[in-house]
Order: sequence, then structure tokens, then C-alpha cells
Amino acid sequence: MGITSAIVLYAVLWFVTFLMIIPIRLKTQGDVGEIEPGTQAGAPVEHNLKPKAIITSLIAATLWAVIFYIVTSGTITVRDLDWFNRMDPAAEAGETGA
Repeated sequence: MGITSAIVLYAVLWFVTFLMIIPIRLKTQGDVGEIEPGTQAGAPVEHNLKPKAIITSLIAATLWAVIFYIVTSGTITVRDLDWFNRMDPAAEAGETGA
């Protein structure tokens, strides 16, 4: 895995994790009962983004480390995901076909 692939993998994991963490313990104006004029009842009163970003970073780093290990160690390869046997068997043996 190249450096660019590793960075992209971490970024994707971070944003997916962040989008799952954002709604946890979110207090909306409708929940509290103090709706400001001109805003929706679903607007957050307390969002706690900094702790959520820190938690997201820790979870994403852990997931990234596990996936990075799996990819670089060869535990799971592309051939393991070839469920319909569409890959060339000569390439598996290391032959180039030239």
C-alpha cells in the first residue's frame, strides 16, 4: 500500500466514523424545548464536536491499523475476493505470459 492509499484510507475511515458518531448524545432545540426563532427544532443546542472528533480519530486510527496490517501482510488478497473465478490462473502462478 502506497502512502497516498494509506492517507485516503484513513480519511475515508475518519469521515465515515465521524458521520456515525455525530448523532450520539446530540441535544436538539426540540429536545430541550428552547427553539430559537428562525431555526428548526432539530438544530443542535450542544454538539460537542471537539470530543467527538478526538474519539473519531482514535477509532479511525485503530481501524486503519487493522486494515493496513491485513493489506500489507497479505492475509487477504485480491484473489481471496475473486468469488467468480474471473482472474487469470497464470497470473496467480507468477507467470507474465510474455
